[in-house]
Amino acid sequence: MRTVDVLVVGAGLAGLRTARLLARRELNVMVVDRRRSLSTGIRTTGIFVRRTLDDFDVPDHLLGPGIRDVLLYPPSRRAPIRLTSDRDEYRVADMAAVYEHARRAAESAGARVLLGVRYVDASMGFVRFADAEPVTARFIVGADGARSRVARDLGLDVNRRFLVGAEIVHPIASGTTTPAFHCVLDPRIAPGYLGWVIDDGRYAHVGVAGYPDAMRTGVRHLLEAFAADAPGSTPPAGPVERRGGPIPVGGVLRRLACPAGLLVGDAAGAVSPLTAGGLDPCLRMSELAAAVTAGYLRTGDQRMLSRYDGDALRARFRGRLLLRHVFAGIRSPAAAEAAVTVLRGRAGRALAARILFGDGSFPEVGPRLADPATDHPHR
Repeated sequence: MRTVDVLVVGAGLAGLRTARLLARRELNVMVVDRRRSLSTGIRTTGIFVRRTLDDFDVPDHLLGPGIRDVLLYPPSRRAPIRLTSDRDEYRVADMAAVYEHARRAAESAGARVLLGVRYVDASMGFVRFADAEPVTARFIVGADGARSRVARDLGLDVNRRFLVGAEIVHPIASGTTTPAFHCVLDPRIAPGYLGWVIDDGRYAHVGVAGYPDAMRTGVRHLLEAFAADAPGSTPPAGPVERRGGPIPVGGVLRRLACPAGLLVGDAAGAVSPLTAGGLDPCLRMSELAAAVTAGYLRTGDQRMLSRYDGDALRARFRGRLLLRHVFAGIRSPAAAEAAVTVLRGRAGRALAARILFGDGSFPEVGPRLADPATDHPHR
């Protein structure tokens, strides 16, 4: 039976980055994912914010053109608020290519990545799969999404508050649009969140997300209704791809680690509770997760695991969690119109710009535990 130091369940960005950082610390790392191709089952829009691109090395050729303009619409769709930055604030990635790049980086560091292998369960370090021989693992990293099976098997916290989202993605004719991010606050189509069109001049992403209990006709029906006349939308110039899935918005979970393993990415609730962005958090938390895991396996000292502290991270989210509750309470078109009216004022525009263009989407996850002799996380 194969034995590994670390088994990473899930080959998304969080899992692959954690695997890469652990392999660079000379640990024996295996990654498994039930998908046979990383280009299938993509659930994220792939929006990278400026702060992420400043701090992490995402290859430029995997990113679309920069976006500086955001338009906020009330339910009436009339007189949107336009916010313009003097810098590129958003770039939308080719996520299939990003995942493949991350896979190659993990394998180059020494990790073994196995696709088409479905995790079944784990107990006392013995891990079973549906499509492969079992393994024994000293430590398991759950990077298996918002409804993590690894979290349940390890007795760690699980996500309980979700939005559900769906979007369509398609190419657009070159030179026909100006890059912009259109956000529609309308609880009839996106209760508790937004409808969006993000167009970078190459591809358009049209989507909705909201609380599933309030989406009585279903998210796909609401997406079709929104896409029919969404502001900023353009006709497809090629194949249409559909994406969707749950988005945890309850904040970082409190109990993230135990002697048998820990959680990263959506499995850890590492999503901004206000904006629902998860790419920046997964990169930041992967660094801390790798450092904690390596330190624990090297020393056997369980006190190392206490540094991967969900409570400490949640404390930095108080303001965002409060705004999430406010956002969730906007359940009528009249309330949404009033909210946009508030944002038209000077203070409201400043708040909107801070949320959309600021550097506070996800806090730093220090203290940094990286060993500079073996890891250079931003290289």
